[in-house]
Amino acid sequence: MADINITPYIDILLVLLIIFMVITPIRQMDLDVKVPQTSNESGAPDPSVIVVSVGLAGQLEINQEPTNIGDLGNKLRDIYSKRANKNMFVMADTKLAYGDVVHIIDIAKGAGVQDIGLLTVKIQ
Repeated sequence: MADINITPYIDILLVLLIIFMVITPIRQMDLDVKVPQTSNESGAPDPSVIVVSVGLAGQLEINQEPTNIGDLGNKLRDIYSKRANKNMFVMADTKLAYGDVVHIIDIAKGAGVQDIGLLTVKIQ
């Protein structure tokens, strides 16, 4: 009488189950989110916060000062070379292509910006 011994197969299955249970929490990727605090009650823009705005037509502004894509890296490098705080925020139109926003973030990272946050506009 020939019976199949399934005990080694169950042992292998349990070992694989334990391995996947241990690896799964490690594989989770999450992003650290830093929300800007509103310390300025007067409504005037805070000069220490740098916001790069990107419009639907591709127009760029650094703290409401118009610029173009070619000068963006140099202007950001000039701004952040003198600063200890290397945080920046990007505010883009919701209909803008994702790749355009990523291109702005890549330019900013190349200019020395360390932390980049994304701002949204409250739709009323």
